[in-house]
Parts: sequence; C-alpha cells; structure tokens
Amino acid sequence: MDGAESLATLLELAGHEVRTATDGPAALKVAEEFRPDVILLDIGLPGMDGYEVANQLRQRPEFRATRLIALTGWGQDTDREQSRKAGFDLHLVKPIDPAELRKILGISTSA
Repeated sequence: MDGAESLATLLELAGHEVRTATDGPAALKVAEEFRPDVILLDIGLPGMDGYEVANQLRQRPEFRATRLIALTGWGQDTDREQSRKAGFDLHLVKPIDPAELRKILGISTSA
C-alpha cells in the first residue's frame, strides 16, 4: 500500500489524475469507473492477481488500447513472458526507478 501511495503521489505531482486499488476486484472496479489511459498494475494483488486483472481488462473492448504496465518483484524471462501473455504492454521490476517511470510515461523531469 505504501508503494502504491508513493507512486500515486509521484504521478499526481506530475499533473496526472490518479486512482488506486488495494486488490484485484477493486482494480477492475476502479478501472471501469475511471477509464484511465495507463494502468500500473501490481502482479501480486490479493483477491485476484494482476495477471487475471489484465486478462479481464483486455477482454473488454474499452480497455484494448489502454496501456497496461506490470509492476512486480519478479523479473525472469518466464515472468516477463507470462505478463505479456496476460496482456501487459510493459513489465517493470520493483523497486521502480522514478526517472525510468517518468521516461516511460513521457513525464518531464521538471514536473
């Protein structure tokens, strides 16, 4: 939860509107209500893991173009392949480097 709050704060300071969820079912609900352009999704969510959340999102037409970024402690090739198969566009291993995230999201370093 601390990591999600820190990441949300970083994005808010850069001018982005942010929503967070603490488990898989809540992530689906928040995504449905908020309709974000980008979803940063932890793989190790309780209730329903991030792979299943991504898979369910990708089955919905309104989320097919949404950029899904996996956040995980697992970085082996098999982990990256599993996230790709679930529908993620990018796989980032925690701890996330804020400078790398800014670059990925196209956020100015002055933000």
